[in-house]
Amino acid sequence: MSVETQRAAVAAACAALAPVAEVHELIISHGSGPQAALLSVPGGPYDATSAEPFGDLHTQSEGMISYLIEQELGKLLPAEASLATVLTMIEVDPDDAAFAAPTVVLGPGYTARSAHGIAEQRGWSFRREGTFWRRVVPSPEPRRIREIRPIEWLLASGCVVICAGGGGIPITRPPGAHAQVAVEAVIDEARVSAVLAQELGADVLILAGALDAVHADGHRAIVQAHPDALDLESLSAGPDASTVAAAVYFARVSGRPAVIGSLGHLSALLNGEGGTRITVEAAGIRTR
Repeated sequence: MSVETQRAAVAAACAALAPVAEVHELIISHGSGPQAALLSVPGGPYDATSAEPFGDLHTQSEGMISYLIEQELGKLLPAEASLATVLTMIEVDPDDAAFAAPTVVLGPGYTARSAHGIAEQRGWSFRREGTFWRRVVPSPEPRRIREIRPIEWLLASGCVVICAGGGGIPITRPPGAHAQVAVEAVIDEARVSAVLAQELGADVLILAGALDAVHADGHRAIVQAHPDALDLESLSAGPDASTVAAAVYFARVSGRPAVIGSLGHLSALLNGEGGTRITVEAAGIRTR
């Protein structure tokens, strides 16, 4: 982890984003990588007083990465282009079953003794991975984008909007409470992006990363698929499982296409010339 490494990765992403931003309305979301995990132990694992609320950590991570995106993308766009970051709160259901079964691994590995001590001190949950124990947190389903209206206002003003980074800041309203509060959880960024795109009425959702496409059997790339034709259970063990689920959700609920593919080929994905396109207009599955 270094500023130089992060900036180089963001610059590479922005090189692909800039041509799209010049001709289309563009809303950018992003993952958080290890940033939130590292921020979660700022004062050392035994210093209980230094443990910041998750909402603060999400805000720091989202703001840090979005700031780099604004800087690097701003270098590539015309001087008059407007960019804006919206720190985004995501409403989740306080009764979501995920809170009873944490699954997202976060942060470094600990010995069994250290993990037990931290669990008692901070109330964290841990899971064994090999010879180490690592913290796990819930991953509830996103229900609503709290800042959807400000995002719409910025888009209407011609801004490139960066929002919902790292899955956003999960919030909920406890029973009987008047105000919403941040909760100790991590929301899947692909699913948040799908909900965001659906609420905005986006023409297309592009889930761009390192994969060139979704593969049906480890070899054949899926070119196009109807959302109902994909067997999500068979894909659940793959690295792109949450991405496929998010694309299926968007295509099914909105009736508009979702595309999964390589960030380096973003313009081609937008033009229907690469990746995996999931759409209700497809008949079954087509592979290559």
